[in-house]
Amino acid sequence: MALASGFTPIGILGSLVSIGTLMAFVIVSIGVIFLRYQRPELERPFKAPWVPFIPALSALVSLGLMAGLPWSTWERLIVWMAIGIVLYFSYGYTHSEVRKRDAVMPAAGGTSRR
Repeated sequence: MALASGFTPIGILGSLVSIGTLMAFVIVSIGVIFLRYQRPELERPFKAPWVPFIPALSALVSLGLMAGLPWSTWERLIVWMAIGIVLYFSYGYTHSEVRKRDAVMPAAGGTSRR
């Protein structure tokens, strides 16, 4: 990142930081709503007020701010997100303890669980 930032104009870096931060806010806001309804039993060290209104409003405002950024910034976001998703899932697949355990542990009947 330091090498890339050394050769990238500051305006482009500013736009990338802005859209990346806003995308993180959107993902977290949607995650708050999702977890509140899908996993209500989870312990929460703090409570978000007025769920789902405040998280939904946060996601919408962040998306609205993102919409004001130029298309070239969106293209860069899409490319970086695609690279990140590929790295995330490929690393997760190759280092998954559950997958390794399931491949080694025989199921009833002598076959591997999948």
